[in-house]
Amino acid sequence: MDTLDDLRRHLQWAIELEHATIPPYLCALYSLDPARNPEAVQVVGSVLAEEMLHLALDANLLNAVGGSPRLDTPALLPAYPHPLPHGDRSVHVHLAPFGAEALELFLRIEQPASADAPPESDEYETIGQFYAAIEAGFRDLCDELGETAVFTGDPARQIDAFHLRGGGGEVIAVHDLKSALAALAEVVEQGEGAARTDVWDGDRDVFHPDREEVAHYYRFQELSLGRRYRTGDTPASGPTGEKIAVDLDGVLPMRPNPRTADYPEGSAIRVAQEGFNQTYSLLLYQLEQAFTGDPGQMRDAVGTMYALRAQAVALMKLPTGDGRTTAGPAFEYVPPEQRA
Repeated sequence: MDTLDDLRRHLQWAIELEHATIPPYLCALYSLDPARNPEAVQVVGSVLAEEMLHLALDANLLNAVGGSPRLDTPALLPAYPHPLPHGDRSVHVHLAPFGAEALELFLRIEQPASADAPPESDEYETIGQFYAAIEAGFRDLCDELGETAVFTGDPARQIDAFHLRGGGGEVIAVHDLKSALAALAEVVEQGEGAARTDVWDGDRDVFHPDREEVAHYYRFQELSLGRRYRTGDTPASGPTGEKIAVDLDGVLPMRPNPRTADYPEGSAIRVAQEGFNQTYSLLLYQLEQAFTGDPGQMRDAVGTMYALRAQAVALMKLPTGDGRTTAGPAFEYVPPEQRA
């Protein structure tokens, strides 16, 4: 990243990357019956809340260097399945209910980099390597140009208070290299653990304050293996703590990768999917407004996120007609001129 424009471009990519995790995590979360799978709901919900935090941190980073975050754009909602944005083309993001297929994708997305893995600014193998390249870009440009020439953004655009119930970490206002590095560290450590060698991310578990919080990759591994990490466990040992019960009968059988085009115009499923698409596109608008000069929109965006749940769960209870699956949210972008 030899120029500020290049750094800004990669920070916009980081926003697109963090957003790419949200629709699949939402589908898995909303497919779970909270009464029958409370622990899985806590795990997936906590990761989702922290991905929203990462989105805000990336927006702060981009604003700090004079960029302008873009979220209300069709680029954020390509048709599913699709490759992880600007990453390993073999990783295809898809929408599915909670289960082995979804967990396999989540583990691949959150996979930690090895301790000696090099930074990768494009077609990255792991998210940690991509953020390591961004960190190097910040350091190099500050060395070359000086911090005052790098951090030229309007401080009023910084989100400095943001929290979704059920997630750890904190939003960091970015105004210099030190705060930029702290924001990047928050993102990476929550995803893959501290120093790439630990299962813990440095925070306290929001549901179990007596415990340290496990990084995203290892939280999904707990669900996959059916057992929690405990003090003394390592990536090599795997989780050796108490069991986690997952009731797969308590999962709504959403058909993978829903599309409005699969249903006739005016049908109950298509009307419900179109309503969800309208609401999700509103969310993208609110987030962009929050990140580009109207931080108060963040409160409205959080409210919209909670409203999405009712629409998604209602969709997941509509039979598709094949005798096995139900409908689900399509996450299709609605242009501003077509919004209700």
